[in-house]
Amino acid sequence: MASVSHIDIGALEERLRAEVDGEIRFDEGSRAAYSTDASNYRLVPLGVVVPRTVEAAAQAIRVCRQFDVPLLSRGGGTTLSGQTTNAAVVIDWTKYCNRLISVDTEARTCVVEPGIVLDDLNAQLKRYGLQFGPQPGSHGQCSLGGMIGNNSCGATAQKYGKTADNVRRLDVHTYDGMRAWVGPTSDSELAEIVGEGGRRAEVYRRLLELRDRCADEVRRRFPDIPRRVSGYNLDWLLPEHGFDVARMLVGSEGTLVAVLRAELELVPVPEARTLVVFGFPDIVQAASAVPEVLEHCDPVMLEGFSGELTDLMRPQHMYLDNLTLFPAGYGWLMVQVGASTPDEANAELDRLMAGLGKTPDDPDVTVARGPAQMAKILMAREAGFGAAYRPPGDLPEGWNGWEDSAVPPDRLGEYLRDLFALYEESGYERPALFGHFGHGCVHTLSPFRLRTPSGLRQMREFMFAAADIVAYYGGSVSGEHGDGRSRSELLEHMFGEDIVRAFSELKAIFDPYHRMNPGIIVSPDRVDEHLRISPDYRPAHPETSFRFPDDRGDFTTAVSRCMGIGRCRTSTGGVMCPSYMVTREEEHSTRGRSRLLFEMMQGHDDSAVRDGWRSEAVKNALDLCLSCKGCKSDCPVSVDMATYKAEFLSHHYAGRLRPAAHYSMGWLPVVSRLVQVAPQLVNTAMRTRGVADLAKRLGGIAPERQPPEFATQTFQDWWRARRVTEPVPGRQGAVVLWPDSFTNYFQPQVAQAAVLLLEDAGYRVAVPDRPVCCGLTWISTGQLKTAQRMLRRTLRVLQPWIEAETPVVGLEPSCTAVFRSDARDLFPNDEQVQRLQNLTVTLSELLTRDGPLSGWTPPRVNQPAVVQTHCHQHAIMGFDADRELMRRSGIDADVLDSGCCGLAGNFGFEKGHYEVSMACAERVLFPALRSAPQDALVLADGFSCRTQIAQGLADRDPRHLAEVLAAAIRPLNRSTGGES
Repeated sequence: MASVSHIDIGALEERLRAEVDGEIRFDEGSRAAYSTDASNYRLVPLGVVVPRTVEAAAQAIRVCRQFDVPLLSRGGGTTLSGQTTNAAVVIDWTKYCNRLISVDTEARTCVVEPGIVLDDLNAQLKRYGLQFGPQPGSHGQCSLGGMIGNNSCGATAQKYGKTADNVRRLDVHTYDGMRAWVGPTSDSELAEIVGEGGRRAEVYRRLLELRDRCADEVRRRFPDIPRRVSGYNLDWLLPEHGFDVARMLVGSEGTLVAVLRAELELVPVPEARTLVVFGFPDIVQAASAVPEVLEHCDPVMLEGFSGELTDLMRPQHMYLDNLTLFPAGYGWLMVQVGASTPDEANAELDRLMAGLGKTPDDPDVTVARGPAQMAKILMAREAGFGAAYRPPGDLPEGWNGWEDSAVPPDRLGEYLRDLFALYEESGYERPALFGHFGHGCVHTLSPFRLRTPSGLRQMREFMFAAADIVAYYGGSVSGEHGDGRSRSELLEHMFGEDIVRAFSELKAIFDPYHRMNPGIIVSPDRVDEHLRISPDYRPAHPETSFRFPDDRGDFTTAVSRCMGIGRCRTSTGGVMCPSYMVTREEEHSTRGRSRLLFEMMQGHDDSAVRDGWRSEAVKNALDLCLSCKGCKSDCPVSVDMATYKAEFLSHHYAGRLRPAAHYSMGWLPVVSRLVQVAPQLVNTAMRTRGVADLAKRLGGIAPERQPPEFATQTFQDWWRARRVTEPVPGRQGAVVLWPDSFTNYFQPQVAQAAVLLLEDAGYRVAVPDRPVCCGLTWISTGQLKTAQRMLRRTLRVLQPWIEAETPVVGLEPSCTAVFRSDARDLFPNDEQVQRLQNLTVTLSELLTRDGPLSGWTPPRVNQPAVVQTHCHQHAIMGFDADRELMRRSGIDADVLDSGCCGLAGNFGFEKGHYEVSMACAERVLFPALRSAPQDALVLADGFSCRTQIAQGLADRDPRHLAEVLAAAIRPLNRSTGGES
């Protein structure tokens, strides 16, 4: 790693601010957020530049050259090999430099800026019927610049090749100021460039000399395999490859040039695809069958998946329904074929089956029935890496390092046998693995023991031994992720001394000062340097309110859960991470916040965050976390940032005055109870401008927000006034209807509708007659001791029903999620909490249960509906039961893929959050509702969701599903909640 002790950081920051059109960040929060990627490695950067244009980025490079400062060009930061962490100035292209500049449909090419995310690019290309072919597993968050840096591949590289095979030209900038478009170069063009003189001529002349001197050795030593990603692509300079400087630079991992623009080759989008899964007794036999599969088809992808991965996924309850689609076996091949029509795709599949002597009825064969089933199978395959990274129980952690080796596909079975033997000889458990078997590429996480000196030595010995095995088979130490810090030191074992010396010469041609991402590929740092977790890592292990039962009871282990793959950085689809989707800021992604919390625990001498729980940098990063819990379900390793935020706030404000909103919103259940003395008077006051403005200011409420009106009669008061002298007889038994604070004090008509619905279904309804609360508002504001007291009180109230094993029906998803998740995390060893967790159900879960309710038919609604799913329901309970209940009721449901509504309990009401809150709603939800037919129902079970819709769109009347179903039985008066 290059020395940075000579750099005047203050002067550098000042010059960058003065000369670069962009966001210049040298604060501890930004440096912490960019301190690592998806690898095992960690280096705190000097600072971060987020340029607004590629010209601004070029100027930033020139300033860095003036200060002789190392430079790291970074895309999505999703690499597993450590290329995007360095003690350097980081240029993050993804926030602004992310445009699709042009498309040439006739030539099937496009020009892009480096920060554009692959899925975003392909979404824009879809209208042309084109796409960029290679698709890594991180396609929703990896940038094209990062793909070019790593020479990324993915499953579809089986059909379309690596990124290098799909790049036409590159607009590049060297550290010393040369800028040029580079690509294939004919002899006449080469002579013309050299004849022009100057820096570019020098580069091309020296490249030509290097090629002529090393050509024979390159032809001899470069593996002739589909997935040779390691080293520099000197083979693209050979005459038979057209002296293609662009493709030579692909995969150079930011060590030679910065890419400002790229011209890409595109391919048609296949109109039809189908998938078949073949089962084998083990993964070695599956790998050995790859050559035969390739004899009979030209697949879009040919993936392998080991039984050890399913063994890890099942205890973690990961995609259990998806795994049921796998046929018999303990190792599988997934073969996807594509064609212009479904008939052609099916015909190719039939040819494959016939060639292998298989039929769809065989127990070891599954043919996906339609796109939805195919997506479920592939989703399970993509989830496997997360399962291996943080395995259940006492199984060792899985680490990157030897995670993407590649060999000739016809030798894959032999290679796996030898690799497994090496694991056994090294004292490691046999790893779970998957991979792009059609290209001989194997993905595995290894049970390295990085926390002890002996374990570190063992890891190093294993890596070099594994490199020798790969070299023996004519393979590559990297078949997808690049060399980075994991494998650069191994390159001599693969290529030999002469080629590695040529790599050094190539580096000197483009980067004579060794300032572009130093320590990678050439003059590499050791594989066991700069590790995120190592024997020197000694973090704090504080006492906490949450007990983190899935992380060995340790907050530090929990915040280390993030593996950095960046699924939270997707800009479209899913629930995670709403604040990133609207800010495009690393620091406001789940991953960025995890990095700050990791640094906060101060396990390293150079930790970027030095003031622990009192850190303002961590507080600021967490401030825009909506506590939506989307990460708990959508993150591959189930990071639960809402819980981490609550724990942090608990410590951050311990013994100190809290923000006003923590009192006004955190204590909302108590405030609501007090307001019942004169609810109408309070409502009138909050509609009076002067009074309302003062109340909002004192309560820390956003001035743009209108507080929801209190009900003039609570649900519990209505229940008592109903004067049911005898319980309604119920053939299905008793249920407890939970009177959460939002329903009880603000919208009691929801609970009244639920009573009508439950009684119609034959249940005998019970309602607690004392004030009760799940503690949600105290949890979300980090007042955890109070939340624990509230939960203890609630358990005492519910004790008779818990002992009688009476189902507890939740209507508000966020409160229901407390019983199903948060309560257990606060009291993991409490038997009553565990029983309450098991007894708590949503209304839809209860009403769609098989068995006793088989004789009840839901009322028919027969209307279209636009449906907003509450984030906590998505993350904790799931939404399948709601879909089923709506189907049985004849509701034609358009369930939006809109993510968080943006209000998220107290978040959207707090001062300073309004813009982000509304931006979340405007991303998908509000546009969808504006374009929906006026006669379509708007369904949202979350009180926050209904409030956000009602306040943002005056012409829409959002309702809880219970209200709609009950109205189909007997119309309700929504002003009073009583029956009409």
